Amino acid sequence: MSPARVRVVALATASGILMSIVAALMLPVGALTLFRARRLYTRIAAVLSQTILALYGVRIRVFNDLGFPRTQAVYISNHTSTLDLFVLVALGLPNCRFFLSGFLRKLVPLGIISWMMGTFFTVPQNFPEERRRIFARAGQTLQRTGESVYLSPEGGRITDGTIGHFNKGAFHLATVLRAPIVPMYLHIPRETDPGRGFDARPGTVDVHVLPPIHTAEWSEAKIFENKERVRELFVRAHQELRCA
Repeated sequence: MSPARVRVVALATASGILMSIVAALMLPVGALTLFRARRLYTRIAAVLSQTILALYGVRIRVFNDLGFPRTQAVYISNHTSTLDLFVLVALGLPNCRFFLSGFLRKLVPLGIISWMMGTFFTVPQNFPEERRRIFARAGQTLQRTGESVYLSPEGGRITDGTIGHFNKGAFHLATVLRAPIVPMYLHIPRETDPGRGFDARPGTVDVHVLPPIHTAEWSEAKIFENKERVRELFVRAHQELRCA
C-alpha cells in the first residue's frame, strides 16, 4: 500500500472512531436532557467537526463583515466536497438545523449525531412527492421554532469546477418563512479538496459570507425567478473569487 493510501486509511479510520465515540457519549447526554438540548448537541458536533478538520490539517478562514444573523435565516452555499459538511457544522451557525441526505443515516454514528441535531433528512429528487412532504414538515417546524436552517440548493456535490443547477427547496422555505437568505461561497484549494472522496490534504478553506438577501416581498409565483437570480450571484462570486 502506498504512503498516500496509508494516510487516507489512517485518517478516515481515526475520524470514524472519533465520531463513533462522540455518538456513543451523546446518547446518554441526550437521555439526561430528554433529547431537548439541541443547541448543546449541535455545539458538540461543531467541536467534533473542528477536531476532524484539524486531524486533516484543514483550517477555516471566514470572511464575514456583518456577522451571522441572530434571527431566523436560511443559509445556503455551493457544494463541491466531502469537506463541506464538516466545515459548515464547524462554523457553529447560530440556532441552526441542517438538511442532509437520508442515505447518510446508514453511517450510524453520523446518523445519530445528525438526528440529535434535529437534521431534516431528504430523499433523492426522483421521489418528488416525498420531498414535498419533507419540506412542508420542515417549514412548519421552523415556523414554530424560529430556528435557522442550512441546505445546499445544488443538492449533491458538484466537482467539475462549476456552479450546478439549483433546486427550489431552499427558496420555497425562505419564501414561506419570510426569512433572509444568507449565501456562503466556499472555496477549497484544488490541492486540498478531496472531491467526493476522503483524501483531504492540509490547507485553508475560505468561507465568504455574502450580504443577506431579503425575502419579505417574495411570492411563491416567483420562486423559479428568485432561484435563478441567486444562482447568478453564486456564478459571479465563483468567477470573481477564483480569479482573485
